Amino acid sequence: MGESGDRFLTALLDEAEWISQRLPGCRVEILDGEITVTPLPDAAHAEALTDVTVQLIHLHDRRTCVVQRVGLWLPGGPSDFAVPDLSVIDGDYNDHLVAYNCYAPAIFRLVLEVTSHNYGNERRKTAAYAAAGLPVYVLADRAERRVHVLTDPRDGRYRKRATYRPGESFALPEAVGEPVRLSADSALGPP
Repeated sequence: MGESGDRFLTALLDEAEWISQRLPGCRVEILDGEITVTPLPDAAHAEALTDVTVQLIHLHDRRTCVVQRVGLWLPGGPSDFAVPDLSVIDGDYNDHLVAYNCYAPAIFRLVLEVTSHNYGNERRKTAAYAAAGLPVYVLADRAERRVHVLTDPRDGRYRKRATYRPGESFALPEAVGEPVRLSADSALGPP
């Protein structure tokens, strides 16, 4: 990429940072070269994330971390990044910082997104996460009251998908580090 292209990418990342500083609590991401802003989540969204964190907390040790809102550098575009609601990442994450507080996809074992009242980025994120090779993507769709577990990323898409309803629980794939069961109710939060 030439000098003008590099300036554009730096300007785009700087613009995302500028927006982030002026809208505290909002999630600013760049997907497919476009800045997206997600408003502050509601309490039900936060409750769902807390419930899932509690179910995953036994994974949190020096080798593995359960974290919220950590930047994920995406390979789809030269300045693309996402900020998943919750992730399970390798404990050596400091060795994998790319830029702008975003980390290389290789350290992400699982990403989980809980939808808010604003929908629209789910398809783009699903494709971006698959292209990045993230082994497990959990999407808790609060509007439809379904949890989708996507695994086996190849050729820019997830090859396996399982869907769970309230009242059901499911085992996460071994890619997260050890056996874990989650309940769909916890991931979806209160109706």
